[in-house]
Amino acid sequence: MKFNSELALFLKARYPIIYINTIEEDRVEYVIRKNIKTNLNRSIYSWDFVDGYTNNPNNEGFAKRNPLQALELVERLSAETPALFLLKDFNRFLTDLSISRKLRNISRILKLQPKTIIIIASDLTIPKELQDLVTILQFQLPLEDEISQELNRLTESLNIKIEPKLLETLTRACQGLSLERIRRVLSKIIATYKTIDENSIAVLLSEKKQIISQTEILEYSSVTEKIASLGGLDNLKDWINKRKTAFSIQASNYGLPTPRGLLLVGIQGTGKSLTAKAIANDWQLPLLKLDVGKLFGGIVGESESRLRQMINLAETISPCILWIDEIDKAFTNTESKGDSGTSNRILATFISWLSEKNKPVFVISTANNIDLLPLEIIRKGRFDEIFFLDLPNKSEREEIFKIHIREFRPNNIESFDYSKLAQLSESFSGAEIRQSIIEGMYHAFYEKREFTTEDICLALKELIPLANLESNQMLKLQNWASSGQIRLASSKHIYLN
Repeated sequence: MKFNSELALFLKARYPIIYINTIEEDRVEYVIRKNIKTNLNRSIYSWDFVDGYTNNPNNEGFAKRNPLQALELVERLSAETPALFLLKDFNRFLTDLSISRKLRNISRILKLQPKTIIIIASDLTIPKELQDLVTILQFQLPLEDEISQELNRLTESLNIKIEPKLLETLTRACQGLSLERIRRVLSKIIATYKTIDENSIAVLLSEKKQIISQTEILEYSSVTEKIASLGGLDNLKDWINKRKTAFSIQASNYGLPTPRGLLLVGIQGTGKSLTAKAIANDWQLPLLKLDVGKLFGGIVGESESRLRQMINLAETISPCILWIDEIDKAFTNTESKGDSGTSNRILATFISWLSEKNKPVFVISTANNIDLLPLEIIRKGRFDEIFFLDLPNKSEREEIFKIHIREFRPNNIESFDYSKLAQLSESFSGAEIRQSIIEGMYHAFYEKREFTTEDICLALKELIPLANLESNQMLKLQNWASSGQIRLASSKHIYLN
């Protein structure tokens, strides 16, 4: 573990104060104790505000409710005694002048003697006057190997046998959860289902939803849509299918890089949002929807802070899918905005993360207007692929009508004339086709009878498709598709230069 090697290096180099930002207090203490026992010969003194020092009989209860006295123990121990002081939640006292001054005073001792203070806290707050003394050490959430070991330990203790493929899926679903939370949710699964099986995946994803609900920037989207719900788009479907197992251990062992993301471009209603939901369902990954409007705060620096919070949360929950709907409206021509450069900084940070991220966060962005997209977003390397979702052709419209009518009348799908419906729905998007069916149903329901092909035909004649209202924008998109700069989502759409 990288954490162990860095900790050992810091201790040998006599770094005076190490700050570990984590919510896994018990796990980090266990890892530190194991590391010290294996690699270094040091006594460990563990302190918290309520109980004082514990796990050491000579100082049991010392400095209870007294953080200043907790630091005095460093001076009381002989200079030759190698020691490690674990101070829990001590960040809350760092702004106190006496604590801050005391830390700066004893830092001289810490540099000369084999003693180190480790602050364990769930928040990262370091006063400016201590920043030069404090070294931040990252403690990651449990990785695949540790999660897999915990699952094996639990299943063996309960005498439950699970297939290797299910174990891998469960391990992936547990990523982003603390070890304590994994144990708690597994106990919930055992209590509910009396075993660990495919049903466990939904419970684990629900646990991740609890974490996401703690922030207002990201929204956990529950999805039921399937790839089969998408009419046409054969090129896009094939691309998605080939990457279905790209987040697996086998893919990693094969040397495959994790997929980075997709940019879906097309007019409204062509299935961009539906595709994002279908991918999340098909790949069995949590879908996080970013509300870009909430990124931009009124206080200077708040927007950048919220973006970092969003990135940290997405990477914590990973592997996951981050869905950014209508990215063209969020990151429009930033030079025209009078916001003191906030939009430019947000865009720069975001695209830098897109290019450099190494966590399995698959980003799906949708856009309606290519004129508003910054060139930095479109450039190769930000996304794996850019797909253009055009209006469906005649055969695709037939397929879309069948998909939606099967949803409304699964036992009566053969009684409709799909060829006629497809013929009358030229320039209609998938969303508009669905709406025409609903309009036809309303008409028939008003007359207290079952709806028919003719009811839908009547609705099609009354509805005006968006493509007719935004013909210039549609033509622009199609010309861009014909330029070869973007991949077609459907092989049935061929544009000639």
